[in-house]
Amino acid sequence: MERTGSNFAAARAPATVANVAVGFDVLGFPVDAVGDTVRVELMDGPTVLIDSIEDGGVAIPMDAAANTAGVALLGLIRTEGLAHGFRLRIRKGIPLSSGMGGSAASSVAALVAANALLETPLPPERLLPHALAGEELASGSPHGDNAAPCLYGGLVILRSTEPVEVVRLPVPRGLCVALVHPHRELDTRTSRGALPRDLPLRDYVAQSARLAAFVASCFMDDLALMSRSLEDVLVEPRRASLVPAFAAVKRAALKAGALGCSLSGSGPSVFALCDGIVSARRACEAMGSAWAAAGVSSDAWASPLAGGGARLVDWTPGTLA
Repeated sequence: MERTGSNFAAARAPATVANVAVGFDVLGFPVDAVGDTVRVELMDGPTVLIDSIEDGGVAIPMDAAANTAGVALLGLIRTEGLAHGFRLRIRKGIPLSSGMGGSAASSVAALVAANALLETPLPPERLLPHALAGEELASGSPHGDNAAPCLYGGLVILRSTEPVEVVRLPVPRGLCVALVHPHRELDTRTSRGALPRDLPLRDYVAQSARLAAFVASCFMDDLALMSRSLEDVLVEPRRASLVPAFAAVKRAALKAGALGCSLSGSGPSVFALCDGIVSARRACEAMGSAWAAAGVSSDAWASPLAGGGARLVDWTPGTLA
């Protein structure tokens, strides 16, 4: 990435679907239809100030040390020994506590914008650890299944964090996603707290087989195999009760022809993988109707799966870039 030559830059980072049913904490992809935008300006002194947060409500702290974007940039300043700091304006497009990677998107957008202002911009593998620090602040765990696809784009596996190694998987032809967000919040820490410290060995083996088959289906361009593999026996059964009408929503997606359906990240949003955009739109409608029947309103997005990661954008006052 080339330096912008300006004293400020703005970047937009997409929402993400993490886990993808079978890859807990390691597998994810972006959904570009919704995202967060962060404007970063150079300032004197190695510190970070947050000027404003739009559409985030009072739940998002203005203190940089308690904000995922702020923590990411404080880590960047410290690690790279920067003599200057950054002033931020954050524009939230991703619903809070939605399971759509909002904390990762803010930190990644801040990092991509700040990186464009450096004399020598850093490669993604040097930025990702700072995004993971933001994730640890938000959820108590430095998991990268949101941050990695948000930064790199595409369907990715985070093979290792030390050292950083991200593996991009091929996306089968026509693969699309339906993502539906019920108007409910589910804190990531609460959702992670539903998981026991120890899990049965048989569930681990079954999940490992499904993850391996999912990866194989990507390389084989085999949506039938992918459909047979998209069953979470490890995490989803232990979190499903936290999401209203989840069972009905999942049944509706599968009945509408989805290849598979599960929680997006920690929930409460739900995603379905589909063969073609028409099928994805049909799944969106079916899942939305199932939630409506339970008295829950929702928003939905349908798009091809091969989305890009965070990118530099123009910052237009009063609008979402």
